[in-house]
Amino acid sequence: MIDVTFTYGDLEYFLLILVRVSAFVFVAPFFSARGIPARYKVAFSLFIAIVLYDVAPRAGLNYSTVYGYAFIVIKEVLSGAILAFAALICMQIGSFAGQIIDMMTGLSMVSIMDPTTNTNVTITGALYQQMLMIMLIISGMYRYLIKALADSFTIIPVNGADFQMHFLLRTMLEFMKDYMVIGFRITLPVFIVSFTMNIVLGILAKVSPQLNMFAVGMQLKILVGLGILFLTSSMLSIASDFVFDQMKILIQEFAYGLTP
Repeated sequence: MIDVTFTYGDLEYFLLILVRVSAFVFVAPFFSARGIPARYKVAFSLFIAIVLYDVAPRAGLNYSTVYGYAFIVIKEVLSGAILAFAALICMQIGSFAGQIIDMMTGLSMVSIMDPTTNTNVTITGALYQQMLMIMLIISGMYRYLIKALADSFTIIPVNGADFQMHFLLRTMLEFMKDYMVIGFRITLPVFIVSFTMNIVLGILAKVSPQLNMFAVGMQLKILVGLGILFLTSSMLSIASDFVFDQMKILIQEFAYGLTP
């Protein structure tokens, strides 16, 4: 005989799973895009929570008052948001690299609205952000994010999160180093060419002082910068691999920072 009973305790446990899943979906890249209606995000979160309800390991909630249950809800919200935040900040590497390139090519004076984050970004930063998002979809990285969310219930059971702040802080500081390194790796071709061109323009300014190197240099930097961006566009797939590898490492480290 099939048992289809659903007690009040089961409902409480299901709601906690839904809270963590919803926090992850509303923060993680791709899933949290502003172009996706909120009702679709809620429906997707509800579907994932229903799937995970029967497979997620059960653990005692151990609370006696409404305030105790509210505290567990807050823990689940933070657990889902922190794991999603690890993926979100890795996606910002593209925006960081684009800002450096625009600063070297003279395009940093122009900014556009990024529809995914609703913030002002530079032109190349928005381009790299969109390219990383496309690579995330093509490579199937969004499936890894869903799998990481499902595995988090095994590593961090419901009401089992233990926020090790010193470990999370150390992981974040180590990530900032990799954040800078990967960003500069992406911008390295443009940086080398721009640096070489500045040296040549400096020599020409000494040889021919009558030439207005400032006016010539501004236009030349933009043309050369756009040319290098076009020639190195095929390397964005390799750069995305660096970003996604770092994303996997950071999600794992953040998950370990939430384990008891």
